[in-house]
Amino acid sequence: MRRKTLPLALAAATVATTAVALTVIPEVSVATPDAATTPDTVRWGPCSEKADSPRTADSPRLECATLKVPLDYRNPDGRQIEIAISRLASARPSQRRGVLLTNPGGPGITGLGYPAALAASKLPQEVLDSYDVIGFDPRGVGRSTPVTCDLTPEQRKRGNLPPYAHTAADVAREAGNARTIAEQCATSRTAWMHPHTTTANTARDMDRIRVALGEPKLSYLGGSYGSYLGAVYTTLFPGRSDRIVLDSNLGPGGYDVTATRSLARGMEDRFPDFAAFAAAHPEYGLGTTPEQVTAKFFELAKRLEAKPVRGIDATLFRGLTFDRLYSDASMPLVAEMWQALDKDRPLPPDTPPSMDDMENFMSARFAVICGDNRWPETVREYQRNVAVDRLAYPMLGGSSAGIGPCAFWPDKRVEPPVRIGDRGPSNVLMVQNERDPGTPLAGAQKLRRTFGKRATMVTADQGGHGVYPFGTNTCANDAVTAFLTTGQRPARDLACAAEPGK
Repeated sequence: MRRKTLPLALAAATVATTAVALTVIPEVSVATPDAATTPDTVRWGPCSEKADSPRTADSPRLECATLKVPLDYRNPDGRQIEIAISRLASARPSQRRGVLLTNPGGPGITGLGYPAALAASKLPQEVLDSYDVIGFDPRGVGRSTPVTCDLTPEQRKRGNLPPYAHTAADVAREAGNARTIAEQCATSRTAWMHPHTTTANTARDMDRIRVALGEPKLSYLGGSYGSYLGAVYTTLFPGRSDRIVLDSNLGPGGYDVTATRSLARGMEDRFPDFAAFAAAHPEYGLGTTPEQVTAKFFELAKRLEAKPVRGIDATLFRGLTFDRLYSDASMPLVAEMWQALDKDRPLPPDTPPSMDDMENFMSARFAVICGDNRWPETVREYQRNVAVDRLAYPMLGGSSAGIGPCAFWPDKRVEPPVRIGDRGPSNVLMVQNERDPGTPLAGAQKLRRTFGKRATMVTADQGGHGVYPFGTNTCANDAVTAFLTTGQRPARDLACAAEPGK
């Protein structure tokens, strides 16, 4: 079973000034949909096989539908775009308490098949009975009206993060590639959508889904980038938020330059788990102590800088390692890849994975992260960031702090980012792994402090990206299930101990 979120950095492809924050008045803002301009009914029908996957034989087929929403919520009667939605209906209508909208992360990832994936991955039956589980492709993504940057195959292979920079000159060289992609996005055939493809507008689309489904409130389960999307929704619509679960949390700024740089810290937080695994399995030949495994990482990176092996260079090696540390189950694949590179033997299957179908994902990701926030705009600032992070977090810091298309994004923003705060009901449950490579604990702690009395946080002493329901920590999983089914949260922030052997 694929993990619940696609890799934040798309490692297979070398896997970017502070704006004035929006002051939100509950229920009164540009975000407030007008029910009169929202479809009265949702016409459910069969989903395509693509939308319905992943699914298993015992998972019911999804139903799908399409809604029209405004491109620009400041002009709700103007140009409309489509949002594709899906539903896994409760099999026990008498126990149904509402809808649970879901988002698997991204940005740029399709969520239409996510309810079926959750059902196939042991989302507890009492949760499935309590809700119609709703999925959707966010604006710009998949079967919703999509965006493009007309990325070439070569640009797709380069991915979302720049190559590892060892010097200031490396950063300056990469600036040309970043500028080219930004210009392509700004002149693509969907350039009219890019300024409106933001987290705030996706949250407004979520409220349109709520109205179209005839629900007074919306419960929510979102992971990774979906944590930030949920935080924005419950900030814009506090009175319409029911039970909000945020899993694997970004900081309160969402995917800004701080979050992207934090991927390097996440790598360092998580890597000791892999070093211990590899040391305990000497058959891989990577070392018999964690220190030896760590040394092997830098040895392989240096060798691959000088001469790639079987198409894998040092940047791709770093990225693939980072990507596959999202899951404990992928650690053997990491070890097999290292072993193959070390001995120049055939690589494991799907190494590196194909990027052929990633154009929309990457384009939508650029649109959201570059459009949500302002990024540093001078090459010199990225050079400084790389110099700092390369020393502090040498495994990935020379890449995650580097320059990307957001540095050259058009200056005009439709609106400033939403400021997450503590105004609203206390109805947010945050859940977080202690050693999460993609959304490190430090960012989750910042979001927890920002929410104040609105949130309670459960941390699990385990590594990897994603807690519920894919993780193995019973304490953390039970806390989420109890909240979704009964509304009860832990009385205070809860630290769940490691559960060895699971």
